[in-house]
Amino acid sequence: LAQESRASLPALSRAMSLSVGLVLALASLTPAQAYVLPSGAAPSPIVEADVALSTPVTFTPQVSEEPAPRSQWSPLAFGVALGLLVAVVGGRAPAALAADIENGESVFGANCAACHAGGNNSVVAEKKLKKEALQQYGKYEIAQIITQVTNGNGAMPAFGERLAPEDIEDVASYVRSQADKGW
Repeated sequence: LAQESRASLPALSRAMSLSVGLVLALASLTPAQAYVLPSGAAPSPIVEADVALSTPVTFTPQVSEEPAPRSQWSPLAFGVALGLLVAVVGGRAPAALAADIENGESVFGANCAACHAGGNNSVVAEKKLKKEALQQYGKYEIAQIITQVTNGNGAMPAFGERLAPEDIEDVASYVRSQADKGW
């Protein structure tokens, strides 16, 4: 299980890099905003220098009757939406990148079980899909199983032309998981 997690780390790393790049690209498109006084507030009055100090200065703020126009674009709403998007995509990334063991089982049943039922080998008896045999013949790692299934070797035909790469990855993960369980 730890090996499977390590196998998906490069893909997860690519997904995270893409997400960070997307966030930075979107952030660079966001214009900088200056501080704007709240609606209804007015700046302090400027007192003319020639006004006598004894004359009281009164200031009456002018408040318009119409509400101030509101912008349709809010940086806060945009940030919340972007954060939600990253959380949803990031939350699904490991599941989406992990091999589908159930699909691997069905691919194995349709394409491999005729010769490898129960992790055995009906053609070359010593080359079973048991953990010890896979380790002995250098086929225990998922990448090695993928290569074997894709290209074939010895009496085993190549399935690279017959199966999609995702199906080959799924069946390789299924074989590895079954070998670890002892079939």
